[in-house]
Amino acid sequence: MTYLSRIRINPLRAGSRRLLSNPRVMHGAVTGGIPGPAGSERVLWRLDADDPRRPHLFVLTRSKPDWTHVIEQAGWPDADGEHAAVRDYAPLLRQIAAGREFAFRLTASPVQNTQMPNTPTPAQAARLAARIDSKRARGFRLGHRTVAAQLGWFLDRTERWGFDIPASRTDPAAPGLDPRTPEGTPVAASQNINPFREVRITQRQRHSFTKSGKGHRVTFHSATFEGRLRVTDPTAFTARLLEGIGPSKAYGCGLLTLAPVPAQKG
Repeated sequence: MTYLSRIRINPLRAGSRRLLSNPRVMHGAVTGGIPGPAGSERVLWRLDADDPRRPHLFVLTRSKPDWTHVIEQAGWPDADGEHAAVRDYAPLLRQIAAGREFAFRLTASPVQNTQMPNTPTPAQAARLAARIDSKRARGFRLGHRTVAAQLGWFLDRTERWGFDIPASRTDPAAPGLDPRTPEGTPVAASQNINPFREVRITQRQRHSFTKSGKGHRVTFHSATFEGRLRVTDPTAFTARLLEGIGPSKAYGCGLLTLAPVPAQKG
């Protein structure tokens, strides 16, 4: 079975401040909620801090978890309400069908692979120097840093992930006001080439920390995408729901969550 959990975090507690400031520490807390041996299953998680006073931790697990330790260290153990909601994921998976639309949220780490960084770091320069005689050298994975590049990374891959992003339902801009369209070009024609899509980036972040407090430094960029999607390949889409999207999954990236599409006003 598969379970989706939502855990309330109290940001004022000392334990929660450590979790909120370091994805490596949060990863340890998340894997600590799994009853099986360490590394027995891949866990996807995401921290939603839209309201910094009431952040929520979402976790997708294959086995039923126990979040008592997180609640005691970083939640409201004596307060009213549901501290950790754990729900069976099967009812949602049964709703997946071609053409079905959902509202979605995804925090991912958009990256590109290159053989030659434009401005290599000292570590990258050392790798370049060491591979001079290698014919099949491994490339470098670099994070996209601009909104345009991150959004392009996302939209270029939705087809292989089993969904697409519908065109925006808002009215097109008047001629001359659309930054994509030269003045005098019919807006309708430009919409067919590069229509606005029902997706936006709501948060962008640079993460940098060391493993175990010393040694190798982990650095990556993340972006949170929100919008509306339409399922095109139920099998591929279900796989992305269960296995995650993109790299840095251990550090809070890759979990795609869904919600019913809000009713449209006629």
